[in-house]
Amino acid sequence: MKVFFERVFKLEENNTTVRIELLGGMTTFMTMSYIIFVQPAILSSTGIDRGAVMFATCIASALATLLMGLIAKYPIALAPGMGLNLFFAVTVCGVMGYSWQVALGAVFISGVIFLILSALGLWEKLVNSVPASLKHAIAVGIGLFIALLGLEYGGIVVDRPGVFIGLGDLTSKPVLVVLAGVVVTAVLLARRVRSAILLGILATAVLGVAVGIVKYHGVLAVPPSITPTLFKLDILGALKTGILTVVFTFFVIDLFDTMGTLIGVSASAGLLKEGKLPRANRAMLSDAVGTIGGALLGTSTVTSYIESSTGIAHGARTGLANISTAFFFLIALFFSPLAEMIGGEIVYNGMSLKPVIAPPLIIVGYFMMKSVSLIDWDDVTEAIPAFLTIVIIPLTLSITDGIAFGFISLAVLKLVSGKGKQIHWMIYFFAVLFIIRYII
Repeated sequence: MKVFFERVFKLEENNTTVRIELLGGMTTFMTMSYIIFVQPAILSSTGIDRGAVMFATCIASALATLLMGLIAKYPIALAPGMGLNLFFAVTVCGVMGYSWQVALGAVFISGVIFLILSALGLWEKLVNSVPASLKHAIAVGIGLFIALLGLEYGGIVVDRPGVFIGLGDLTSKPVLVVLAGVVVTAVLLARRVRSAILLGILATAVLGVAVGIVKYHGVLAVPPSITPTLFKLDILGALKTGILTVVFTFFVIDLFDTMGTLIGVSASAGLLKEGKLPRANRAMLSDAVGTIGGALLGTSTVTSYIESSTGIAHGARTGLANISTAFFFLIALFFSPLAEMIGGEIVYNGMSLKPVIAPPLIIVGYFMMKSVSLIDWDDVTEAIPAFLTIVIIPLTLSITDGIAFGFISLAVLKLVSGKGKQIHWMIYFFAVLFIIRYII
C-alpha cells in the first residue's frame, strides 16, 4: 500500500509520508467539521429537512474532497461554503421568496457553468495570470482572516459597539481554554513536534470537557435520511423564474473564493511552481463537480476551505491527505456526537463560540503571514494592490472582495504608470466585472 501511495502521490518528492498525510487530513477535518452542524441550522430556515441537509453535506464534502485529492492531488478540502449558504437561505429563499428547490436548481446551474469553463481550461489561465505579489498578498489576507475567525471563535475578540471589535473577557473559561490551547500548540511547534496542530486540538478538547464548556455527547448516532432532499432540486423552475442574478452571484462568489483559497493555501505550502499553480483546472473541476453533486443531494454551493491550511501546517502536501479528510466526513454520519464535540458551537454568556478549533486557526494565521516577505514592497503598482488585498479580506470577511480590490487597483495603477502590458488581459477583464458588480 505504501508503494502504491508513493507512486500515485509522489510522497518522497513532496517531502512527506503516509502518516503525515493521513494525520494532516484528520486535522483539516477537525477544524472544518463545524460545517456538518452549521449547514443544517442555516438551511433549515428555508423549510428544508435538517437531517437530510446534514447527510447531503457530509456526502457532497466527501465527494468533492476526494476528487480534489485524486484528480488535482492537492491537500485542500471542500464543503458547502459559509456565506454562500447564508445567501442561499437569507437572500434567495428569504428576501427574494424563492423555494429551496428552485434555489438548489440555481446552485446546480452555476455548478454546470463552472464545470464547462473548467473543462475549457479558463480557470488555470486566470489563476496563473495573477501576479506573484498579489498571490502572496492573498495568502497573507487569508491568514489574517483565519486568525480573526480563531480569535472570534475563542471569545478573545468580541463585538464592541462604536468601535466594531475589542478584547473579550480574558478571565472567562472559554478564553482561558483557548489561550491554553494556543500555548500548548506553540510549545509543541517550538519543540518541532510534527503533530503539534492535531495534539493542540485534542488537548483543547480535553481541557474544555474538564472545565465544563465542551460537552461530551456520546460516540455513535444513527445517520439521518437523505430522502427529503435527494434529487428534489427544481432546475426548470430556476430557468423559468429567470433568476440570472442569483446564478451569477453563486458562480462569482464560488469562483473567487475557490481561486483565493487555492492561491493562498498553495502559496503558504510552497505548492506554487514558478509562481504558477499546476493542475488548477483539475482543482476547479473538483469544486464544480462538488457543487453539482451537492445540489442533487440537497445542499448549497461547495467550495474550497481555508481550514485546509491547518492540515498543511501539520505537514500535508499531497492529495493523500484528502482521502483521510473525505473518510472522516463519511464516518461523521455515524460518529456525529464526537464530531460535534470538536467542531460544534457552545453558547457562553450569549456568545456563540467554537473553542476547540480556535487555537489551530490562530496558529495557522502565523504560518500564512510568512508570505508577506515575498511581496515586492518597492514597486508601488504591486505593493498597494497587495496591501488592499491583505486588509480587505479580513476586515470584510470576504476573500472575493479582497481579490476584487486587488484586481481593480492593480489594473488602474499599471495603466496610469505606463506598465499596462505587465499584467494579463484577464486581470483587466475581471477588474471591469468587479466594478460593474459594485455599481449595480
